Amino acid sequence: MKFSNFRSVLGRRSCQFLAAITGSLGILASEMHFGWPSPALPVLTNGTYFIHVSSEEASWLAVTIFPGIACGALISNFLADRFGRKKIILATGVPLFVSWLILALARNDILLFLARFLGGVGGGLSFASVPMYLGEIAEPSIRGLLSSLCPVFVVMGILLINVLGIFLSIDLSAFLACVIPLIMFFTFIWMPESPIHLIATNRQEEARKNLIIFRGKEEGEKEYWRLSKDLEESMSDQKGPGGFRDLFKVKSNRKALLIALGLRSIQQMCGSTALTFYCKTIFQETESFISANTATILYFSLQAVLAIFASLVIDVFGRRPMFIFSLTGTTLTLFLMAVYLLLKMHLNMNLSGYTFVPVVCLLSNIAFFSMGVRNVPLLVISEIFHPKIKPVALCFVTIYYGILAIIVTKFYHFTSETVEMSCPIFIFGILSFASLIIYYLYVPETKGKTLEEIQNILKSS
Repeated sequence: MKFSNFRSVLGRRSCQFLAAITGSLGILASEMHFGWPSPALPVLTNGTYFIHVSSEEASWLAVTIFPGIACGALISNFLADRFGRKKIILATGVPLFVSWLILALARNDILLFLARFLGGVGGGLSFASVPMYLGEIAEPSIRGLLSSLCPVFVVMGILLINVLGIFLSIDLSAFLACVIPLIMFFTFIWMPESPIHLIATNRQEEARKNLIIFRGKEEGEKEYWRLSKDLEESMSDQKGPGGFRDLFKVKSNRKALLIALGLRSIQQMCGSTALTFYCKTIFQETESFISANTATILYFSLQAVLAIFASLVIDVFGRRPMFIFSLTGTTLTLFLMAVYLLLKMHLNMNLSGYTFVPVVCLLSNIAFFSMGVRNVPLLVISEIFHPKIKPVALCFVTIYYGILAIIVTKFYHFTSETVEMSCPIFIFGILSFASLIIYYLYVPETKGKTLEEIQNILKSS
């Protein structure tokens, strides 16, 4: 049974959506690991589970996923061009399934750390391969929508594990999570390989057939000849095998790398990872207004709804307007939250009638964040790199993101424990404001542009 048999029924755009959705299930399973600390850490630290960890151990358990992400990204870099995007995405199912199984069967904290690390390996493989694949199979008019499925599945994964974690035990939640990578493997296995990867590796006839599957007969033939011409012309600027040095030797690659690192930095400077890991702990301090469980579900449900909405309109409004609007709102809500906490801690003001403020600020913060800061970076990163350099670029950016996430999360834990919670949040606000200025000045619009047009923008002064 072949995927091409379904083409006449599904239609060319449906083929692209089906491949994008099934491939993104690996993102869903890995992001369930990312959201796992929010419901699990309070249970592990309060002694109600048969494994008990200290607050310091819990903070390390939260960030153990990131070294695994770095390893997964390195593996993807070495194998993506040799085996193709499709096989790497399928391979993510192995560490993700094993990690959830270990988490379900774990009876000591060592196994918890091992499961978190393996979950990170699966996440690194996913984030270094799925955005690459989506950016390469999508036609320009819907590339923003398809590539935005990654951040949508990020939020859906975090929401799903929080709902499971609130109503079920840690081990039972993990058993249910094992199903997701299995579904991904047995549905994505029917999908075609990236046509751009096939052209770049001189598998021309297979690339032409896959483009016909994705675009239809007439459009597929046109796209095949256009891509072949664009890639052939751009190869003159991408000499060699597309190694690490080429990220810095070629002008367009240097610009793309700076943009990618900057976008990933902005996501962390907003404090998104730290707030995701500790949101339930934060909500527990405002339970006089709303229960922590209700607030947590509302927090992640709001992210899911707005991430879906943002993916639907990003090809209408463009990347730059949505990101600037999103980052502006994120910055303002961080400052408002920090001011409230400062007033509460230092001015002895009676704020008993305003206990709703932290909840409203956090919900507003994540609402603005989900409208652009969450989805635009992954989308732009999938668009701006030349196919030949994309595996090593995404590997480098993913490792950088993992290291930065560890630093930011530990910074939040340390400063909120030794100083007070307003300290890291106020610093996140300052960094977000600085990021807003930098983004406005340096990041171009990529909406509706072809690979060649984007590369020409990066080559220009």
